[in-house]
Amino acid sequence: MLLVKNAEVYAPEYLGKKDVLICGGKIEKIQDEIGSLPVECEVLDAEGKMLTPGFIDQHVHITGGGGEGSFHTRTPELQLSELVENGITTVIGLLGTDGITRSVENLYAKTKALCEEGVSAYMLTGAYGYPNPTITGEVDRDIVFIDEILGVKLAISDHRAPNVTEEELIQIASKVRVAGMLSGKPGIVVLHMGDDEAGLQPVFRALEKTSIPTRIFRPTHVNRNEHLLEDGYEFLRRGGYVDLTCGMHSSPGSYVLEARKRGIPTEHITMSSDGHGSWSHYAEDGTLLEIGVSSVDALYKELKYMVKELGMKLEDALPYMTSHVAEGLDLLPKKGWIKEGADGDVLLFDQNMELDTFIAGGRILMKNKEILQKGTYEK
Repeated sequence: MLLVKNAEVYAPEYLGKKDVLICGGKIEKIQDEIGSLPVECEVLDAEGKMLTPGFIDQHVHITGGGGEGSFHTRTPELQLSELVENGITTVIGLLGTDGITRSVENLYAKTKALCEEGVSAYMLTGAYGYPNPTITGEVDRDIVFIDEILGVKLAISDHRAPNVTEEELIQIASKVRVAGMLSGKPGIVVLHMGDDEAGLQPVFRALEKTSIPTRIFRPTHVNRNEHLLEDGYEFLRRGGYVDLTCGMHSSPGSYVLEARKRGIPTEHITMSSDGHGSWSHYAEDGTLLEIGVSSVDALYKELKYMVKELGMKLEDALPYMTSHVAEGLDLLPKKGWIKEGADGDVLLFDQNMELDTFIAGGRILMKNKEILQKGTYEK
């Protein structure tokens, strides 16, 4: 049992100063004051600190990504401490360009390992390519029978994409939709979006031809260029979700403010880091010019940028990496909120928005800015 006292609670909406009791990994009580308890309980005084839900990063290459500049450019695996020091209590792992030397089976093993080490982890089957790499042989069977798998990953409108036809895109979405219904999962098709001028047009045409719900398609990296940004605004108008990548040249927070200015609902905007994926720049003839690796710290940095530089209130900035993500992944009410019955995934920040304490499932993994729990083989 853990009792956090005197915290300024953002749930993500501001609740005021509260005490929060976490028992058995769940938030048991949120009250103005919780007095002495009849059983032994660890007490954490959070006077002067802000308490928020843990971040949900729905786009992380937990087994590493990259490889587009040959074997030496394969990026390393994610380590637990990277999640802890950047406030990510829930992570969704996926593959990227490389679905050949990296496998869905390996991704599953890493997902299980992160859960054992202390955070919540889920994953997507598939990769850039088509037919989609899977564990069971079919994307819908992966989703139905493997608890951790929430949907499938695919790339479109990119020179590295498999260039699926509209009919193939429709068939994938239809299978994933039904698999989600059968398994009680979101059943989503996460679309890596590239720089091609086609943008989201293949998705728009697929939706016009069918009755597939718009929410099945989840385009990501939508803030990578101006043309795709405009497609993203239209997708939001149609009720779709768009995921914005932190650390790209266009700030996700700026996109949110522009959407509000245009009168576009922002409840379906989410943000992610693309952590441990590679970023790359290419010449017009396709020659690789530059390559690097992204960090999971981008999500936390964007939150601070939104509050400190863009002037957003903390309670207005938080949902894009907490409750909006949880709602989109059907993880509410256990994730993304500070609410009785929710998982005990809690962060404490000081008044300068420096992360002080990280609590996942009721366990303190970082306290007073000191990491207490690292990955199995981390020094």
